[in-house]
Amino acid sequence: MPFVVILFTLLPLFALCPFSCYNAGMKIDDSRIDVNIAELAGSLARTDDSGLIKDFFYCLLTPAEIADIAARWALVKELKRKTPQREIARDLGISLCKITRGSRELKKPGSAFQRILAVQALDLACSSTEPAGRRFPS
Repeated sequence: MPFVVILFTLLPLFALCPFSCYNAGMKIDDSRIDVNIAELAGSLARTDDSGLIKDFFYCLLTPAEIADIAARWALVKELKRKTPQREIARDLGISLCKITRGSRELKKPGSAFQRILAVQALDLACSSTEPAGRRFPS
């Protein structure tokens, strides 16, 4: 369920935007943020229903927030593919500052981006080699 971790990896990025609606209520140093994110992450981690998680995101987030998260995940995947940053900026309409930040995060040893990309690669490998409905060997 990589999308769950991606969401919680990317949500702090919204708080950094001075025009973000997230600045209107809880501030980035509000202790309730971590409590609520941890609670939500735990709940989402306990489900294996990707359709439910997707529906939840569409209920929780505005269309603009969904588009932003999707673009940021696309950015991470393109960086992993070694796509030039200016090409990513042009194709996804993302600023070079966000791309540079994503690149730095991806280069950190053991980064959440690297770990989620590894989970995604494993999911893709399992889905192409395992019979439908089976995820792990018996």
